Amino acid sequence: MTNKTIEFLNVLHLRGPNIWTYRSVLEAWVDIHDLEDCPSNVIPGFYERLTAMLPSLVEHRCSIGERGGFLKRLRDGTWPGHILEHVTLELQNLAGMTGGFGKARETSIRGVYKVVIRAWQKDVSTAALHMGHDLLMAAIEDRPYDVDAAVLRLRDLVDSYMLGPSTRCIVEAAADKSRRIPFIRLLAEGNLVQLGYGARQRRIWTAETDRTPAIAESISREKDLTKSLLASCGVPVPEGRIVDGVEDAIEAADDIGFPVVIKPSDGNHARGVFTNVRSADEIRELYPLTAAEGSEVIVERFIRGAEHRLLVVGGKMVAANKGDMVSVVGDGEHSIDELIETQINSDPRRGVEHEFPLYLIKLDNYPAAQMEVARQGFTGVSVPAAGQEVMIVRTSNMAFDVTDEVHPDTAELACLAARIVGLDIAGVDLVCEDISQPGQQGAIVEVNAGPGLLMHIKPAVGQPRPVGEAIVDHLFAKDEDSRIPVVGVTGSRGKTPVARLIAHLLRISGQYTGLACSEGVFLDGRQVETAEGTNWDAAERVLMNRSVEAAVFENSCRSILADGTVYDRCLVGVVTNVDPELHFGEFYIDSAEKVWNVFRTQVDLVLSYGLAVLNAEDPAVVEMAELSDGEVIFYGVDADAAAIATARADGKRTVYIRDGAIVLASGAKEDPVVRLDRIAMLAGGAAAQPGVLSNLLGAIAGAWALGISPAMIRAGVTPYDPKAPLRND
Repeated sequence: MTNKTIEFLNVLHLRGPNIWTYRSVLEAWVDIHDLEDCPSNVIPGFYERLTAMLPSLVEHRCSIGERGGFLKRLRDGTWPGHILEHVTLELQNLAGMTGGFGKARETSIRGVYKVVIRAWQKDVSTAALHMGHDLLMAAIEDRPYDVDAAVLRLRDLVDSYMLGPSTRCIVEAAADKSRRIPFIRLLAEGNLVQLGYGARQRRIWTAETDRTPAIAESISREKDLTKSLLASCGVPVPEGRIVDGVEDAIEAADDIGFPVVIKPSDGNHARGVFTNVRSADEIRELYPLTAAEGSEVIVERFIRGAEHRLLVVGGKMVAANKGDMVSVVGDGEHSIDELIETQINSDPRRGVEHEFPLYLIKLDNYPAAQMEVARQGFTGVSVPAAGQEVMIVRTSNMAFDVTDEVHPDTAELACLAARIVGLDIAGVDLVCEDISQPGQQGAIVEVNAGPGLLMHIKPAVGQPRPVGEAIVDHLFAKDEDSRIPVVGVTGSRGKTPVARLIAHLLRISGQYTGLACSEGVFLDGRQVETAEGTNWDAAERVLMNRSVEAAVFENSCRSILADGTVYDRCLVGVVTNVDPELHFGEFYIDSAEKVWNVFRTQVDLVLSYGLAVLNAEDPAVVEMAELSDGEVIFYGVDADAAAIATARADGKRTVYIRDGAIVLASGAKEDPVVRLDRIAMLAGGAAAQPGVLSNLLGAIAGAWALGISPAMIRAGVTPYDPKAPLRND
């Protein structure tokens, strides 16, 4: 009896950089059982069924490197693990998570593979992986599979779990190769995101930042207060006031003069806002709808012209959009509801998801449109005459880019309004006849905190604007570093003492230092997490701490394989040694080459302006030097070790022992920093214990790489006692 199935043995979420890639991935261990004997080209009809289900697989280049490359592999014969990789990635593509990394590698156990896919978000990608499994099995077994339903479900998960479009565009701008600002999502299902590490971080929440004053946000919510402040500074605003009830609203409108606008004093997203209200009867009809959307109601003068949204970031106008008027033209046969569907909602730019720049219009749930249609003597079931135009909405989506048309005086007026309210990022709503002309009878009607950015990222008409980049540039100057010094320490042995001593030297040099190692988590020398409680999340909290000015992390072989590293890149990466046999057994690691590939991850993460600190007396570690994007410092007890001699001849920095002293050398120039007999931790024969001197040199080399002076290293190392009780006060 055969067992032609695909079984998940385990699914790991590698949240940080790992042996596969710099990005977060899912690593699925799958057993394909007897399908190991059934590559794709021997399963009758499989190719046709799979490509019919997912025709867009033609875009996958695979290892061949050209369009259709994966399909060629499929025709020639490839195995289910590899196919699962591509199917899962394509489901993610169809759900809006385009691109992505994938790999499939066999283990030493027959039929067992590691399938790796880019994990944009754990829950979404896990769902995609299991849907990919079900789709693949349906194609193998010649069963139907509802791809559209699966993609729709994934899109729902994307809406629930992924960053919203405004936050995402800022994060993508920060992570772009021109800035490479690291980020941490602070809410698993929200839009609160940290940009940068430790003391150099900034936070965003959609289009609000930690530079957005709470008082300014509160002012912007109170529309009447906002108008009063703007008017007191000479900014044109529409006349109006807060009203108390329907009759007071009618009285206010009579005083101002019809037409008027009625809107909630503290609403948002234009809910409950009605413009061009022309009579007391309309006020009576619309007032309850407005009152339901806010705590108070404002009646104000109606300003003729088009509505515009000007985005102000850091005192500069960076984008502007204009609202559109939407109408239908009768044909004498179809109702207005039907014409809306065929002439408006059929536009592919309209939809309910964030990806659509224009929203769908339904009279049943759009009171402003109902009012506009009723004014013209129609309802949704009315059939207008052929050629008769019926206005549906006078102001719809602000999705038409007019950034280049805005007159400089108008742009400055918007910036002034943002400054008066006190917002660093503001959406300024302006009504005027022609945005390109100065001195019109227009007015600013609202100043909003946390404005939506989608209209500028993906306008229905016009050029997308780099608003994410503008916000990132506002938070971080071009020459401002978003990273604190981060040190990663890995190896088969000696990681903990090296990490602890580097953290000690950083702390005494005056930097508030975070340390996450196998003994726990420490902040400025004080233990805040025990060894039992130390994990990836606890280590990440070090980078989230606003007080931390430098951070040191110990990375074991197991932690790299199970979670990846907690940081994206590091200033200094230390590799102490590689002893392959210590790591055989777990994670299908069963060769020296595989162990080496785990530890090389630490060197791969060194920044271009950083340093790799490598043990010159371990040949496997020495081989990693060529992988470093930055400088390399070799260290070793033996001053004549081959790697040290070569580095010195090339004028590079090295650390070693000569004549009873630890030497910091720059090329041929030697600086004996401290004598061994003066170092407290080496007393009583400790220096003879295996690895003690090598670990000491590795830590000193790491501190030197961080720019800590020889004098400070001497002062910190001489009295240092690694066996001293840990502070947990």
